[in-house]
Amino acid sequence: MASGGARARSGPAPDPAALRRDRDGDQWTVLPAAGRPSPAPEWPLTEPTGRERQLWDVLWTRPQAVMWERLGLELEVAMYARRFTEAEQPDSRVNLSTLVRQLADSLGLTVPGMRANRWRIEAAADQAPSAPRPTARSSARSRLKVVADGDG
Repeated sequence: MASGGARARSGPAPDPAALRRDRDGDQWTVLPAAGRPSPAPEWPLTEPTGRERQLWDVLWTRPQAVMWERLGLELEVAMYARRFTEAEQPDSRVNLSTLVRQLADSLGLTVPGMRANRWRIEAAADQAPSAPRPTARSSARSRLKVVADGDG
């Protein structure tokens, strides 16, 4: 058995707000906060249950759906919806929940999944922009504060 070497998710997750994000170039994709406006595509698997159809329609309104459509991930999203509805059942197997989480990560439905795919959702128009991060760090000496001695 081989040991060592790179792993798929080894190291820290990419951060779009990192101080050195210029090294990433234009690798981050900004997804529209409003989501995907078009109707959901046709269900690609065997006949869906009512809950699968409901989840399918909701999933295709999310911002990530823009990329799913571009990448042709209809089957993967349908499989996620099917397995998610199975995992919701009280008597479902534990490993099914693990599979659902892995599928959610790969589809960018979780924060780690969004970072791994290098996707971020644009700020909504009614949302105030966050304060910019400082680009230069001050020295430790300049951050020290003189405290007057209480004796005297």
